[in-house]
Amino acid sequence: MKNSLVIIVFGLLFLSACNKKENQFDATGIFESTEVLVASEVGGRIVKWEIEEGQKIEKNFLAAVLDTVPFQLQIEQIKASKKALFRKTVDVKPQVRVIKDQIEVQNSQLKTLLKEKNRFEKLVNADAATKKQLDDIIAQIDVVSKQIEVSNGQINVAESNVGTQNKSVLSEVEPLDRKQDILLDQIDRCKIENPIAGTVLTVYAHEGEVTGPGKPLYKIADLDNMILKAYVNAEQYAGLKINQDVKVFIDQSDKTFEELVGQVYWISSEAEFTPKTIQTKEERNNLVYAIKIRVKNDGKIKLGMYGEVKF
Repeated sequence: MKNSLVIIVFGLLFLSACNKKENQFDATGIFESTEVLVASEVGGRIVKWEIEEGQKIEKNFLAAVLDTVPFQLQIEQIKASKKALFRKTVDVKPQVRVIKDQIEVQNSQLKTLLKEKNRFEKLVNADAATKKQLDDIIAQIDVVSKQIEVSNGQINVAESNVGTQNKSVLSEVEPLDRKQDILLDQIDRCKIENPIAGTVLTVYAHEGEVTGPGKPLYKIADLDNMILKAYVNAEQYAGLKINQDVKVFIDQSDKTFEELVGQVYWISSEAEFTPKTIQTKEERNNLVYAIKIRVKNDGKIKLGMYGEVKF
């Protein structure tokens, strides 16, 4: 009886110790990172490649350059087409200049006739000239005035006709300008700039290869700032807050852990069944809430590594 009691006591202590070990952490998860699959927006041959696996690069680093010669040749073709169109336009200035010279002569004639009119009016009043002579001069003034009016109208007609003709020709220039803008934009997109600071995980292309729009070139991830996606129960969920600091533990050896500082930056608003990565079937049947914890990485945390959390 005494031996049985001792065995029961030791059994309870053992179970208590096991239970304490199993519950020393509040949550468990797997480390992820922000990954970006970098692809080209245009097609072409890679003429410059500055990427290799494991390389750490900064945001906006010029990772690759595609051949721009095909686009540049198309731009030269557009420029030649625009020059040909401009040669079809008409310069109205020579026509206007001739008409204006004519108007200048007519104005000079009119000025002379007006002086003669004044002189003959005085002569008629003094009975030194006839009324018919004065009327002839007035008639000439009327003719020259109408000629000046017609000449001014010719300028307006010439400018209108040439403007209409040139407008028809130049209307073909704007579509060429827009096409040139598109090609310049494609040339700019031939420069592949790295979108985020991080470490190159996988390389899918090399210098000299031909790539196409949307074809992956490389994958990069921010390994300096790791994300631990863990799951909590309803009771833990109620006490969590955004930007809350937590303790994160990673395996240091078989029996020891290294403690890191983490910060909760995302909490799911919907419950879900525990993911299958959780070990026991009973735990997988529980409803839990996902959380994401940002952890600064000094190189010890690897993608896919398990992490433990204590709130």
